[in-house]
Amino acid sequence: MGTLVWRLIGTGSAVLAGIVANKLVTQVWKKAGRDEIIDPRDPRSPAKDAVAFAALTGLAAGAAKVMATRKAAQFYEKQAGHLPQPMREGNA
Repeated sequence: MGTLVWRLIGTGSAVLAGIVANKLVTQVWKKAGRDEIIDPRDPRSPAKDAVAFAALTGLAAGAAKVMATRKAAQFYEKQAGHLPQPMREGNA
């Protein structure tokens, strides 16, 4: 396994996790009684709701990407017997 494989696994899992986290936040937002999705960039959205939605989305997506990258690295290490080269160098 090489750097290209790691880029596919690491990046792919992080992107997928971010998409899933965004969908989850949208569902939680709706269940919290918010019928419409807030676009934080829209000046017509209440500032409090926009900041709350943006913070919740950022936190969920960031945490999901970190966990997905960690799991991908564990998988890679189990298969290859070592961490991916970028992680061994401290650049991941």
